[in-house]
Parts: sequence; structure tokens; C-alpha cells
Amino acid sequence: MTVMDEWVTAACAELGLDPGEVPVPVVLDLARDVAHQVLRPGAPVTAYLLGVAVGRGADPAATAARLSELAGSWPVELDGTVPAE
Repeated sequence: MTVMDEWVTAACAELGLDPGEVPVPVVLDLARDVAHQVLRPGAPVTAYLLGVAVGRGADPAATAARLSELAGSWPVELDGTVPAE
């Protein structure tokens, strides 16, 4: 068992959730996409937004894919700013 597995299991126990329902690779891939293509602090916020959407009934994989696609199309200049419109 990895540290991630142990953490997810412990966090799920604390929150009364089933760790088998946590799509860890999906969340990590989404966080990576946002951190690298939008901005680093956006990764945990986006993971939270994914959780809110899933809590309201959205499919985790489909929602993460939509958000990853959005991150991939995000316009960012080399200096990290959003271009003026």
C-alpha cells in the first residue's frame, strides 16, 4: 500500500466515504493539467470544484476530462499572465 493509498483510506474513514469510489488517478491528472497549463494554485481549487460537481451527481471521469480540456485550451502568455482581449 502506498502513502497515497493510506492517506485516501484514512481521509475516507474520517469523512465516512468509500475509498474504492475515489478516482485518485483522475484527480491527480486533472490537478497536473491545471497546475501546468493554468496556474499551480488552481490545481487544488479545481479538485475541490470537481468534488462539488461530483457531489451534485456529475460523473467524475467525464467532469475531469472537461476541466482538463478547458485547462489545455487556457490562454497563458510565457510570463504566466492571461493575454489581454
